Amino acid sequence: MPMNFETVEVTTDLLIVGGGMAACGAAVEASYWAKKHGIKVTLVDKAAMTRSGAVGMGLSAINEYIGLTEGDNTVEDYVKYVKYDLMGVARDDLVASIARHVDSSVHLFEKWGLPIWRGEDGKYVHEGRWQLMINGESYKVIVAEAAKNALGAENVYERIFITEPLLDNGRVAGAVGFSVRENKYYVFKAKAVLAAMGGTVGVFKPRSTGEGMGRSWYPPFSTGSSTYFTIKAGAEMTSQEVRFVPIRFKDAYGPVGAWFLLFKSRATNAFGENYMETHNDVLEKYGKYGLAKPTPANLRNYQTMLDLNAGKGPVYMRTEEAIANLAKQYEGDEKAFKKKMKTLEAEAWEDFLDMTISQALLWAATNVQPEEKPSEIGPTEPYFIGSHSGASGAWVSGPEDLSAGTDYFWGYANMTTVPGLFAAGDASGASPHKFSSGSLTEGRIAGKSAVKFILEHNTQPNVDDKLVAGLKEEIYKPFALFEENKGLTTDENVNPNYIFPKMFMFRLQKIMDEYVGGVSASFSFNQTSLDKAMELIGYLKEDSSKLVARDLNELMRVWENKHRIWQAESHVRAVAFREETRWPGYYFRTDFPEMDEENWHCFVNMKWDRETGEWSVFKRPIIDMFGVE
Repeated sequence: MPMNFETVEVTTDLLIVGGGMAACGAAVEASYWAKKHGIKVTLVDKAAMTRSGAVGMGLSAINEYIGLTEGDNTVEDYVKYVKYDLMGVARDDLVASIARHVDSSVHLFEKWGLPIWRGEDGKYVHEGRWQLMINGESYKVIVAEAAKNALGAENVYERIFITEPLLDNGRVAGAVGFSVRENKYYVFKAKAVLAAMGGTVGVFKPRSTGEGMGRSWYPPFSTGSSTYFTIKAGAEMTSQEVRFVPIRFKDAYGPVGAWFLLFKSRATNAFGENYMETHNDVLEKYGKYGLAKPTPANLRNYQTMLDLNAGKGPVYMRTEEAIANLAKQYEGDEKAFKKKMKTLEAEAWEDFLDMTISQALLWAATNVQPEEKPSEIGPTEPYFIGSHSGASGAWVSGPEDLSAGTDYFWGYANMTTVPGLFAAGDASGASPHKFSSGSLTEGRIAGKSAVKFILEHNTQPNVDDKLVAGLKEEIYKPFALFEENKGLTTDENVNPNYIFPKMFMFRLQKIMDEYVGGVSASFSFNQTSLDKAMELIGYLKEDSSKLVARDLNELMRVWENKHRIWQAESHVRAVAFREETRWPGYYFRTDFPEMDEENWHCFVNMKWDRETGEWSVFKRPIIDMFGVE
């Protein structure tokens, strides 16, 4: 591997980092306003935009659509749903800001060519109260095309992994990274940066091992870059203790939403008992949250885990019952019955083919016909996201009309506490349940806000050339370290002077799984186990300086793991600080097993000091703006 890497400098006004739904939304909206004012917008993506992000493989439903013009729901309804699902911990202003604009994004999707299901009455087909059914295999392709057209091909840089932020006296000044295809080091200089690099997978040991290693619910290429970038920039972070553990079809992580909401299926344990009924009593202890409809996702998980831990597993989705019940109305008319059954079977398979193809392959490989027998479901390993039923991310300003006069507002919507650094999608915290449509909408909000910031701070920040050169050396150090030491052993895979990224990842996942409540620990931990985790993470951070790579792909793996460990550390610090179990089903603190509304009805925020390297963890108040406490 040659050590001479070309330095490529790109100067722009707004730099969007990421290529998923939030980044695409930012690209479309920012480009519209930028062109009116002669502002340049540039996007850099680790992957290729057409299949980048959580929607890259497709989707079978749009999970946030309010239907304001139909008059059935209100923004306040959605705020209440989101807040109760997160056991009271969510930002009213951020959730409402997205909810009031999300319908227009969905209408844009349809305009761009996304097939949204419509019934015989011409209205959208709902999967549930907030969800719309779509033919979404090419969902991301359609959205990415719109974003690329808005930006112009010359302003899109793909297959470039951004590793570090650049700052100038506390203001963001750009970012650096490297091409994963060419020997090029990229330096992006910008007046504002919008972080939208996704959430984090791979911090905890996955359920899928061996031949299935790498199979996960969330995209395996989302490795904590949003968290790393915003923390390293000095931004205040929030809800890093909130992890998401979805219940999914076992082994291939297929979605369960359509089965519960559209097909009206039920789930049972191995003895045919509906655990959501037999464990209904556990909901009562959580008051208004436990009695909310729908039941919060973590409490539904809790009910599942009670049966699994009692030895009543496996747990099954009763697909055969659901299909039979839906076709019942046609009994007696054999032709109509067969037609309905065929339609239902096709929809059952399409749910997976639209978004989790591997689940359809697993069904086929194991001779599963959903109309004849049930399929096993269960909890996955934990993930860190700000867009689904998780809330981890950067602490960002709300919009002026909703947030002014409160601690939630400091000048520009979706700007972090670092001037000029904006966050959207999985990169922004405390506004869960935005999903794909909401993430794109938040990207639009942040993109427009970033353009406003640039117009009012229209000077190019200074970038220290010496620092840039040092970051280049640091990025490519794994190559040099390998070359220096590879000859010291007869087998290059066994060497006391370095560690390969896969070995590093296994060590991190083992620590988090065993001591911070992963699958093998039944999602449980206590202060003693957290202290042990921090001790071992400290050793692992020391060893991160010894990571090596043999090619560009392996170099990417090195930096993915450097990013992951910051997500891991921030999580351990946050769960150690919150002395309660607010989200049973996502995690259990065995030393503080109950929810404590009096002391912990708040946000847990944190910050890493760029000057000292010290962490601070502290509380932020939850402000009730819509009568939803």
